[in-house]
Amino acid sequence: MTGNGASGSFAEPEKVKQDKIPSKLSLLRQKLGEKAKNEPGFRFYSLYGHIANKETLMAAWRQVHGRKKAPGVDKVTFQVIEESEGGVEGFINGLFRELVNKTYKPRPVRRVYIPKANGKLRPLGIPTIRDRVVQMATLLVIEPIFEAGFKDCSYGFRPGRSAHQALEEIRKTIQEGYCGIYDADLKGYFDAIPHDKLMLCVEMRIADRQVLKLIRNWLKAPIVEDKGKGKPGGVTRSRKGTPQGGVISPLLANIYLHYFDRAFLGKEGLAHTVGAKLVRYCDDFVIMARDVVPDIMDFVEDKIETWLGLEINHEKTRVLNLKNPGETLDFLGYSFRFDNDLHGRAWKYLNVSPSKKSINREMEKLREMTSSHVCFQPIAEMIAGINRHLKGWAEYFKYGYPRTAFRKINRHVRIRLQCHLERRSQRKYRPPENVSFHEHLKNLGLIYL
Repeated sequence: MTGNGASGSFAEPEKVKQDKIPSKLSLLRQKLGEKAKNEPGFRFYSLYGHIANKETLMAAWRQVHGRKKAPGVDKVTFQVIEESEGGVEGFINGLFRELVNKTYKPRPVRRVYIPKANGKLRPLGIPTIRDRVVQMATLLVIEPIFEAGFKDCSYGFRPGRSAHQALEEIRKTIQEGYCGIYDADLKGYFDAIPHDKLMLCVEMRIADRQVLKLIRNWLKAPIVEDKGKGKPGGVTRSRKGTPQGGVISPLLANIYLHYFDRAFLGKEGLAHTVGAKLVRYCDDFVIMARDVVPDIMDFVEDKIETWLGLEINHEKTRVLNLKNPGETLDFLGYSFRFDNDLHGRAWKYLNVSPSKKSINREMEKLREMTSSHVCFQPIAEMIAGINRHLKGWAEYFKYGYPRTAFRKINRHVRIRLQCHLERRSQRKYRPPENVSFHEHLKNLGLIYL
């Protein structure tokens, strides 16, 4: 399954910042995690009081504050809250009273649509800041309970885990000879999770009725269409899905597919029956085996479609063997393929590099950043913005063998800026005498990957 790269779904939404958790709450999380690990069948109760706690709510505020997200349906921003009468403390006190008095009700989720690489639109749910804070407070308390049981094959949106670790596990597994690949694609996973089955999964570890009510209410919150699909301002409700963009949604998504991980690794799972291995990054996953046998496809379809009630996108799901010439696995914005040795030796090496889609997407983004629509922008300011963007892109795509991709991006940036400089002037733009455009742009501050 092909991901969106650094600028897409691998930006670790609302990941908990460990350094912003107060010591008392950190100790509570540690104890909950240890209890959950030592007693896998234990169902936790009396958790609501830890959520309806001023210190927890303030910690949640610090976690969500400053994240670049648009306001929810109420149009309230962080700045509005900070400048209001009572400020942040008054805001937290108000939330605390609502939770203690059990009068808190989530507000509708604002749905916007962002473009995907294939030209389609991805729905994104934006809760209000008050709901983000309460969701984060709940996440801070219940995350350690579920983390204790999650399997090592799961990497997405988890503390201490990353996309690069998932990529490294795939690389290592392929090099061990597991070249038969089942590359799965799920249709609209976040919007397709059945609420009733998801709540049963949550209830496997949580017995506190008030916490379960909070989660159930977030799942059932009305959705207000902003723009894109649907009628702007229209309100919809669904018995499926957890809004992609919600603070607690990644954890809920992992909880649901955790039971697929358990089935895969169980005594009757593929890990034992055919010796297959699984790497999952939230709803993106690949299964690797010596050979892809029908048992693998039958198992996945049975567990995903029949058992979990999800839908496999059969048009995008692929079965391949990397030993075959020309075969490529695209995963999390990277391509895995065997290439001829660069020094002409008889063997092939496993090339892991940014995928063509990732490179093309980055080139399109840079084209937007240097288009005729931004001629008003001072060139120093434009180059500074490009530099920040390139550093972020390169930080994600530095894994493996990115040199060829980096050269393509460098060349593209140079050409785009050269065209931009010539466009800004009525006369032909020329760099200083005896200075190439490459060196001139470097002198203007452009960084090269």
